[in-house]
Amino acid sequence: MHMVPAMCSSCNEMISNWEVLVSSTKGSCEVDVWPYLDNLTADVISRTAFGSNYEEGKRIFQLQKKQTDLIIKLLRSFYIPGWRFLPTKTNRQIKTNCEEVRALIRNIIINKREQTIEGGDGDNDLLGILWETNLKASQEQGNKKNITLTTDEVIEECKLFYFAGQETTSALLVWTMVLLSKHQKWQALAREEVLAVFGAKKPEYDGLNQLKTITMILYEVLRLYPPVAYIVRTILKKARVGELVLPPGVELFVPMIALHHDREIWGEDATEFKPDRFSEGITKATKEPGTFFPFSGGPRICIGQNFAMVEAKIALAMILQHFSFQLSPSYVHAPFHVFTLQPQHGVHLVLQKI
Repeated sequence: MHMVPAMCSSCNEMISNWEVLVSSTKGSCEVDVWPYLDNLTADVISRTAFGSNYEEGKRIFQLQKKQTDLIIKLLRSFYIPGWRFLPTKTNRQIKTNCEEVRALIRNIIINKREQTIEGGDGDNDLLGILWETNLKASQEQGNKKNITLTTDEVIEECKLFYFAGQETTSALLVWTMVLLSKHQKWQALAREEVLAVFGAKKPEYDGLNQLKTITMILYEVLRLYPPVAYIVRTILKKARVGELVLPPGVELFVPMIALHHDREIWGEDATEFKPDRFSEGITKATKEPGTFFPFSGGPRICIGQNFAMVEAKIALAMILQHFSFQLSPSYVHAPFHVFTLQPQHGVHLVLQKI
């Protein structure tokens, strides 16, 4: 996977920052890892999505993050149907941010288009691949409508990649560090596996498939703390669910976090952290098929799940190579759901250099 070096570079920068903090306090220190992991996944998205336009990608993330914070602030303070259309100061700022994001992505796309038209090789990043594939499809299909994406649609795809790929992966990583802090045995087993596969070297794509313990741990974290706690699906045609016949237009609310904690499905230890329940894979971990779906399922399954899992494995492997960690006495366990399942008061851990 050609994006692995970019992921390693982003992880290395975060780890270097942690090493500076630890070295200044004689080997260990308390760190709120949540903002670092949040910035890490944003950095990865910027590098892998925009390549040589990395700095512009970082600016896009900053604007998207600011916009999300503004929307959360609005939703916490009040809810009025049609609130987004009110001419308030906050709504004007949201609109301004949105327009700037679109302009930045549009300029990057134009640059990609010019590179392709001039016959040069575009950057081997997500946007470059998306644009070149789109251009080839357009040429092969004779510019038929509904075959290729418009520039506006490419912009929306980039925005979705940012939002869906950044917050979900940072949430997965932060809850993984929390649970490994609580369960030192599993942290030790994971570190042992990483060192056996990679030693002190940076992770490589081929070696990631050998991280069986790491994979089990990540699955169990996704079960207990799914980044997206629920999904909503709209029925497009008459469907039967058990004894119910549902007409078109009905919206189904699927609380995956409830199903992931259901004792009838997972057993009496459903609320416990037991990664070895996935030792034989997902299908044998549960009594009912299809009840583990942290990335959704069916035709609407998240297309970025492999990207997220690779990123999480690399980040966790590199952290374990350099640090041991445990919960700080100041840590407050308070998960809350705003778009994704986040730690309300941060995640304060004590990092110790290995």
